[in-house]
Amino acid sequence: MISPILAGSITALAYAVSTLGSARSSRLAGAIPAVAGVMLVGCLLLLPVALIVSPIPASPAIPPLSLVWTVVAGVANVCGLLLAYAAYRLGAIAIVSTIGSTEGAIAAVISVATGQLLAPGAGPALVLVAVGVVLAATSGGHELEEGHAISRAQSLRAAALSFGAACCLGIGLFVAGRVSSSLPPAWVVLPGRLVGVLLVGVPLVVAGRGRVHVPRGAIPFIAVTGLAEVIGLTSFSVGARQDIATTSVLASMFAPMAAIAAFVLFRERLARRQIVGIVLVVVGIALLGAVSG
Repeated sequence: MISPILAGSITALAYAVSTLGSARSSRLAGAIPAVAGVMLVGCLLLLPVALIVSPIPASPAIPPLSLVWTVVAGVANVCGLLLAYAAYRLGAIAIVSTIGSTEGAIAAVISVATGQLLAPGAGPALVLVAVGVVLAATSGGHELEEGHAISRAQSLRAAALSFGAACCLGIGLFVAGRVSSSLPPAWVVLPGRLVGVLLVGVPLVVAGRGRVHVPRGAIPFIAVTGLAEVIGLTSFSVGARQDIATTSVLASMFAPMAAIAAFVLFRERLARRQIVGIVLVVVGIALLGAVSG
């Protein structure tokens, strides 16, 4: 069993790779085909593991509704990815990923709303995250990516889409955290991939009358993203069994990792207020993880 620190670190690295891959694939193929492809890759990777390596044991200790809740988490995850991929087509990777990384904070708010007591110091941390998101989202316009300016309207739309994605992913994270202790990791992640294939992939194939055009250049990015998401989600599930706070805060570090990579690889340039906002979000999430541990 790997430690929460190692699990969170693996998750952050996998999510950073997934972020860069999803941004590229969504811009080349479109949000819906990219999500469908990522879900299909996830199914192909997880089905053998789930059915052969870690089948669900016939045990009364597993709540009957656990698989139902994983489907709910899967629907939330798919909706979040659709919104996130649409945001990546419009805005800067650093901003979209930073706002998306607040899914853990949103899951914490949902926990409080469902009866969990707020840890001492968590309130100011959540406020810090909120201020950071506002700074990152509302000071947009004229960011540079690969030498091209992003308009203010595009930046604001991307911020709105990424916040919607964070809300959906936060719901999925909250639900998945509730069932991760009663199911093998592969079975926590697999239903969401199956839901994605059924809700996104199948309608896409039907609408295309059995043919879906995906640019050849997008296929490697879709494959890498699908693999990275499976690794990240599985690693998070393993770490959350032992310490969800530590795993969550380390996993959320994917945003600054992706932002640095986008700066180097895609020549992204942001306004100073946006950089301050990103820093506040990272610090707020770190504090939230620390006080919740």
